[in-house]
Amino acid sequence: MLSYQHAYHAGNLADVQKHALLAWVLDYMTRKDKPITYVETHAGRGLYDLESFESLKTGEAAAGISVAENAKWFAPDHPYARVLKTVRAEHGKNAYPGSPLVAANALRDMDNLLLAELHPQEFAALDQVMAGRAVRVKRNGVDYARSVLPPEPRRGVLLVDPPYEVKDDYKTMADLFIQVNRKWNVGVLMLWYPILRDGTHKPMMSKLSGAFPDAIRHEVTFPPARKEHRMIGSGMFIVNPPYGLQSEADRLSRLFRTLA
Repeated sequence: MLSYQHAYHAGNLADVQKHALLAWVLDYMTRKDKPITYVETHAGRGLYDLESFESLKTGEAAAGISVAENAKWFAPDHPYARVLKTVRAEHGKNAYPGSPLVAANALRDMDNLLLAELHPQEFAALDQVMAGRAVRVKRNGVDYARSVLPPEPRRGVLLVDPPYEVKDDYKTMADLFIQVNRKWNVGVLMLWYPILRDGTHKPMMSKLSGAFPDAIRHEVTFPPARKEHRMIGSGMFIVNPPYGLQSEADRLSRLFRTLA
């Protein structure tokens, strides 16, 4: 099933959580003068227009990144704020970076950036946006991760944020993390997941928390985008979290609580 298009949801509160933590992690890892590899399994199109038909139809960005910035959640020197500023300077004030562009603006020439996306239209856009900046492959992201990990250089980050279009995705992602960690026990593994009204994520998180007791499990809740909307929050599960990330996650938790 390939119906999901993130343009309707870009810049929502789940993106704010995910991209803020991702930018923080990459900023921390690039302080050391050693190369890293960044791998993403469900890259999307990489760049979004918050004045597009899709974005305006749902209003999720207006209730997401716009709220966060108006409330000054991120100081100008925060890695996420720096990425937003750079992307807007290049693509216009209504531009919003997907995680591939967050990564591209955080990494250095010495680092490797590997992106997978299976959706034909999303990949075509990604291929254009990230030309010359990343390896782009039109492929199932889970299969791609299994094929390229462990990477060279071995220092690095894996981001997995599927659309969870089918319930099997929850089991697949838990199994993927356990398999990848066996081969690549130094990698920072980051999994995004939705928190739905029916708690669909709970079995996956129980399995992951049992396998990785030292991981960070960061969950935030927020008002649903629409009355009928099933998502009431989002989570990030991070294996081998860099030092200090828990403090940033706690800070974000306090900010999200103000939305209630």
